[in-house]
Amino acid sequence: MIKYSEHIKVIDDALLWKQLINGDEKAFSNLFEKYFNQLVLYGCSFSSNEDKVKDCIQDVFVDVWLYKESLNENISPKIYLLSSVRKRIARQQERDKIFSKSTSTKALEFLFDFSIEHELIIDENSRDRISQLNKLINQLPSKQKEVLFLRYHQGLSIDQIAEILNINYQSTSNLLHRSLLKLRKDWSIFNPLGEIKLIDF
Repeated sequence: MIKYSEHIKVIDDALLWKQLINGDEKAFSNLFEKYFNQLVLYGCSFSSNEDKVKDCIQDVFVDVWLYKESLNENISPKIYLLSSVRKRIARQQERDKIFSKSTSTKALEFLFDFSIEHELIIDENSRDRISQLNKLINQLPSKQKEVLFLRYHQGLSIDQIAEILNINYQSTSNLLHRSLLKLRKDWSIFNPLGEIKLIDF
């Protein structure tokens, strides 16, 4: 069983990735510790079974180590890991017959419940207004919620999100744009005198 820690020294991802590819076990451990909790959070957005999510994450890291020599040195470890975990969970759910018999990640439903206090900027800190905004976000379609999560919770670019979701840049940009427009529209209906300030891309 691979162990993990919530606290590790911040080290450049690109350097860690190259060291891992060259067989450095310490670099491998550092990447695992750095991203494990983030991957659990993302994985649990697709499955309520945290143990199975952690198993999937560990399987991904085992594959990373076993096939390290074939990895591309010029990719982002964070994007690679998020994408790999997403695909692994989709395969796991297919094997468990939770979804239809397909290995497509399109079957995944993003289940994460937002509790936004700083990922999106609003015009005041009222608890009721924050709660209302969270509710509006959680009513969005699954794919739009996932795009918002990756953009504002994980701080990823449009290109990086597109790579994880395996769709093109324009489709990703459109998903994010529709999400933000929907939030502004719904917010204006419930708060005709209030203004919501969202971070644009």
